[in-house]
Amino acid sequence: MTDLSSITIVPLSPRIGAALEGLDITGLVDHETVQFIQRALWKHKVLVFHGQKFSPEGQRDFAAKFGPLHINPISPNHPGVPEIMVLHVDQDNRPERAVWHTDVTFLQAPALGAILHCVECPPVGGDTIWSSGAAAFDTLSEPIQRLLDGLTAEHDFRKLFRPQDYTGPKARERWEAAVRSHPPVVHPVIRTHPDTGEKSLFINEGFTTRIVELEEAESAMLLNFLFAHMVRPEVTYRHRWTSDDVIFWDNRVTAHYPVADYWPMARRVHRATILGDQPR
Repeated sequence: MTDLSSITIVPLSPRIGAALEGLDITGLVDHETVQFIQRALWKHKVLVFHGQKFSPEGQRDFAAKFGPLHINPISPNHPGVPEIMVLHVDQDNRPERAVWHTDVTFLQAPALGAILHCVECPPVGGDTIWSSGAAAFDTLSEPIQRLLDGLTAEHDFRKLFRPQDYTGPKARERWEAAVRSHPPVVHPVIRTHPDTGEKSLFINEGFTTRIVELEEAESAMLLNFLFAHMVRPEVTYRHRWTSDDVIFWDNRVTAHYPVADYWPMARRVHRATILGDQPR
């Protein structure tokens, strides 16, 4: 059993992010430790664990303690461990298009969270930035909060995963199959966290296409304002990766941006995505 009293939680910014020190998550993690991590996740939204030498199987098994895992329909997965998505960049593989996004909001029940393990980091660059949708909502004026209450937004797989990015025969076939199985979905603009009751903006530049109840021009104007409001430095945490860092984020109340400034240097990260509930 883990001695929870030996774990130190170090906030990394006033509104989002904390490092958990003195905890090894690569071995046996008991139920009490899982609950401890969950509570820390709800409070800080993004948790950083340094020096965690995960195997793909170990990362999968740790992530599965928090819920069922998603298998990405279009991104490459680890051979033999399909629950682990592999994001590999080197001289011959450019980074994916960098966009602020919340993972898989094109699903009826998007991800609860994700766990990212840095296997190989460039010597400089390749940071990831997270923003807090809860802090973004809290810092809106009351009239804007009231305006957003009850509105819904459409989320579309094709906005981030564009057809022009999948031109080879096999890539195009995977893309078309993914589009067929993932039609656009509608979620509330303001989401209530199922565990804490906290309200959060639940839109993102990667997948949100329109606010359903508004005219096209109104929707575009309001979304552009909210997209900018959600990523102000005051509501973000920027992480400088080192090898064997692991980050666990609450996908229900965050968005993130992978900074693609390091190519042609190499970077390899493994991601496990934990499925969640339907936003309300």
